[in-house]
Amino acid sequence: MKELPTPTLDLSPVSLPRRSLHPRSPLVDGTPETQAPGIEVTWARHLDEVREAQRLRYAVFAGEMGAILSNQLPGHDVDLFDDFCEHLLVRDAASREVIGTYRVLTPAQARRVGSTYSDTEFDLTRLRTVRERMVELGRSCVHREHRHGGVIMALWGALAAFMVRNQLDTMIGCASIPMQHEGPHGMVGGGHAAASIWRQVRETHLASIDLHVRPRLPLPIEQLDSTLDVEPPALIKGYLRLGAKVLGPPAWDPDFNAADLPMLMRISDLPARYRKHFLGA
Repeated sequence: MKELPTPTLDLSPVSLPRRSLHPRSPLVDGTPETQAPGIEVTWARHLDEVREAQRLRYAVFAGEMGAILSNQLPGHDVDLFDDFCEHLLVRDAASREVIGTYRVLTPAQARRVGSTYSDTEFDLTRLRTVRERMVELGRSCVHREHRHGGVIMALWGALAAFMVRNQLDTMIGCASIPMQHEGPHGMVGGGHAAASIWRQVRETHLASIDLHVRPRLPLPIEQLDSTLDVEPPALIKGYLRLGAKVLGPPAWDPDFNAADLPMLMRISDLPARYRKHFLGA
């Protein structure tokens, strides 16, 4: 196995809670939960482990969402940022299969690669004052048979500990809305769901103007129906419950067939119940 380079920052150990998972999801009702029994959270230490995450990403993004991915390694989702990121993994303790993953780009590594992934989709000029304390989260996905609150909470708990341990306070990322989005009355296509979700979150969770960013390839909101009654994807709802803000209108990502909302979350904005759950404070 090929060893990865020494991480640019200390990776936080993750202690697994002993209580079992309550059946409801924090992404639905906002109640913090413990992670599910039988899962383990680790940071990738070897290239082989990164490959496991990339295979899961390929299965979700290409297999389920129909994304058009570069095929430099068949059956894997690989891009130029992967070599500069830390990769967080959730494993099924029994099978050892990777069932969830996030990748994390630290400020030091963003300087090395020359940008963040978000920079390729948005003009982030107004975030220049927070870049030295900002990590980028990306390529979040969970295996289709394990999409319950426990896996997501395990990932977020490890991320929060990593942030605090390394004195970083801001997270950004692109949160995707599939162009074929499941609504309460069936499938909604053509970007209308994304336009409607943008209208909703703009009214309730828009960041202050000094943090606004501009999409490089905007979703043509004005040509879409933004009046539909649709809910945001579970991950976006989860971010909003954690105090995240939306930084501007969505970009269109044709390769992933999705609209991407730029989002920012600060540790200081975590609601008290989540702060206690993740950080014990």
